[in-house]
Amino acid sequence: MADRTPQGGGSAESGDGGGIRTFPFPTELAVGRVGMQVGPMGTGRTWHADAPLERVHRIDFHVVMLFTEGPVRHMIDFAEYEASAGDLLWIRPGQVHRFSRKSAYHGTVLTMQPGFLPRATVEATGLYRYDLPPLLRPDPDRLAALQASLDQLQREYEDTATLPLSLHTAVLRHTLTAFLLRLAHLAASSAEASRQQTDSTFTRFRDAVEQGFATNHSVSAYADALGYSRRTLVRAVRSATGETPKGFIDKRVILEAKRLLAHTDLPIGRVGVAVGFPDAANFSKFFQLHTGRTPVAFRAELR
Repeated sequence: MADRTPQGGGSAESGDGGGIRTFPFPTELAVGRVGMQVGPMGTGRTWHADAPLERVHRIDFHVVMLFTEGPVRHMIDFAEYEASAGDLLWIRPGQVHRFSRKSAYHGTVLTMQPGFLPRATVEATGLYRYDLPPLLRPDPDRLAALQASLDQLQREYEDTATLPLSLHTAVLRHTLTAFLLRLAHLAASSAEASRQQTDSTFTRFRDAVEQGFATNHSVSAYADALGYSRRTLVRAVRSATGETPKGFIDKRVILEAKRLLAHTDLPIGRVGVAVGFPDAANFSKFFQLHTGRTPVAFRAELR
């Protein structure tokens, strides 16, 4: 699979209870066996010999891809993202993702083990801010700074002769932290800009759906709880997303159902209950209506 997969390597697969596969960070392939790797994409390697990257899978480490060519389509948590030259994709541990069979991946990829950085750095850099967007589009100045920081990190990573391993690792941690602070600032500012462009009515609705979608699928109930008329809610959601409030709720329910079907071995009926459908038949009808597949067929495609 040369010319479309990131730098990685074969490592032992971690079990996932028979569900979608999760692959650990390949420490044995890192220079000096440190908890990170950085290098060019397109080496033809995978996380594991048995894991074609074009299949849906998860990893237990961070991946940051900075693209020099595009467009590249990449699925993260069942949403398709299209990255162009100068864009970054940040995939966090546990997120479901899949590489495109049709896209050529060119640029630099950084992978890092969650425990490689101290706790204070993890918090400062927002490594587990799953609410932040995975696709980042820096302006030219920020892109230049990120590229320079990533290039310096790659030079430090490859230079194993200048310092003893303990100091080499310490320098890597500091250099990695500098890059991640820039990346985290970009992610947070991108999210803030998006929030500022979005009507506050929709923001409140979105947050309410995120809290209540597992039990509440009623547009009227959300409108009443938020103190809006149904017409006001429809106008705000359609302006922000192009969808109806009902469509927005259903989309969130489907995403959670897909995650449970992919990540767990829960019976179909229990997956339905977890997303607000006490009756398994109704859940199956709802899922098939929105995806074109039954829950059983969707799960089978991932195994």
